[in-house]
Amino acid sequence: MSSRRMTTIAGSLVTASFSAVLILSTAAGADEGPGSSKGGKAVDEAPAGVKLITLLPEQISVDNSSEKTDLTATVKNEGTKDSGKIQLLVVGFDGLTVNSVQGCSSIAESDLPEGSNSGFACPIDNLAAGKSKSYAVDATFDLGKTGKICLPVQTGDGKKTFWQQGPVPFGTTNPSPNAPATPLLLGTDNQPVGPGGEKELPKTGPARDLLPLGAAGAALLTAGAAGMWWSTRRPRQEIRTH
Repeated sequence: MSSRRMTTIAGSLVTASFSAVLILSTAAGADEGPGSSKGGKAVDEAPAGVKLITLLPEQISVDNSSEKTDLTATVKNEGTKDSGKIQLLVVGFDGLTVNSVQGCSSIAESDLPEGSNSGFACPIDNLAAGKSKSYAVDATFDLGKTGKICLPVQTGDGKKTFWQQGPVPFGTTNPSPNAPATPLLLGTDNQPVGPGGEKELPKTGPARDLLPLGAAGAALLTAGAAGMWWSTRRPRQEIRTH
């Protein structure tokens, strides 16, 4: 085989390998897709010219062996004026546990609302008009359960909640227990897989949908969560329904 032919083949292999790396890199970074405010609702009236929302990925992927997943939580000011001091909370429910949020502080277990298993508070000195701030969230998802996440945006002192996304579910209606990872969609109730690969429908009904508040004696409607807001108590948290 001539040296020219060998050089041509080697060049082709390098090009093919480089293309494969590009494809794999693109696929690995494409899990989350565009951000979505699905399950979000304005609650307390924000200052004039301030419009705060949150965004979650439309799709995440859970490693079937480690149950690890990661996602990006974003808070955005779509208004025309700066927000002033605010805080974003990232809270996990049911099978979704928030392990860490980059640059944020863990919420003490005693301050978490009933029904939640983990949470982090992210203080923001000011969010300028038209700007957004994103946080890397490390979590685990027990695929044998349903799982939800909640993103309230509050005043810096926690007395008002301008916006709350969730508790909104991530899940799949087509579990893949034998695959390396399971893709989950935002706003989809998870259908867990039981032992032996058998599907188990998520439990429903009043006993599951209502999470009791401790001292407040109210209830949190976790399915849908329409009109529900969350304010931070000092030193505890409180969840109420409108």
